[in-house]
Amino acid sequence: MPPRPTALIADDEPVLREALASQLAQIWPELEVIAQARNGREAVELFEARRPDVCFLDVHMPGLSGVEAAHRIGSRAHLVFVTAYDQYAVQAFAQGVLDYLVKPVEPLRLAETVTRLKGRLAAAQPASNTASLLERLADQLAALRREPPPAPLRWIPAQIGSSLRLIPVEDIDYLRSDMKYTRVAWRGDRGEPVEALVRIPLKELVARLDPGQFAQIHRSVAVNLRAIERVTRGENETAEVHLKGRDDVLPVSRTYLHRFREL
Repeated sequence: MPPRPTALIADDEPVLREALASQLAQIWPELEVIAQARNGREAVELFEARRPDVCFLDVHMPGLSGVEAAHRIGSRAHLVFVTAYDQYAVQAFAQGVLDYLVKPVEPLRLAETVTRLKGRLAAAQPASNTASLLERLADQLAALRREPPPAPLRWIPAQIGSSLRLIPVEDIDYLRSDMKYTRVAWRGDRGEPVEALVRIPLKELVARLDPGQFAQIHRSVAVNLRAIERVTRGENETAEVHLKGRDDVLPVSRTYLHRFREL
């Protein structure tokens, strides 16, 4: 009986690592996820120690990026890059032959990638991620990043029942990460509190919001500064945000407390 294929997952978001591992367990039960890394450097170290057959690498990780980690792993494993849905990464990957997945990972897209990986492993094909291909990818990403940044978002699309709703950004009170989704809380047509889930990661939304209007106050929360009624200090260098016209109380972690130094 042939040995089970093995994999490493690298992502700086623990929830997203676990979500991908769970999806893989359903789609590819024979695959054994033998390591999970929090950043690119840890991914390389775990790869050298465990030598998995496949590596799922988040493109944007602190310290060593997924592309830089891929350079060090080379063609010793089959690589799949995982990226937030933005024009830069998708443009760069679409020009090459490397496998990539867009967050939040769609089951159908993951199943297609798994089918390709199974075929390569069964045929004992060498990994296609050559040094020259990875260098070209890094150059493409760098060139695209030098383009002017997109304008701040004015609307966020949300599927509510069978209707697509465009939520005006200025009406949003806060955004909270909810597993693979983001919970958007805004004011409806009559000023009433409304919420909806959108299939866009919080990290991507925050990057596209006007920093003069929205501030991230916790790893999983961003708030519209105009919606804040008051901020109260908590224990252990934390705080809580109270909103105008809402009962919701939002946490402020130690990492982001500096935004409210005047308290």
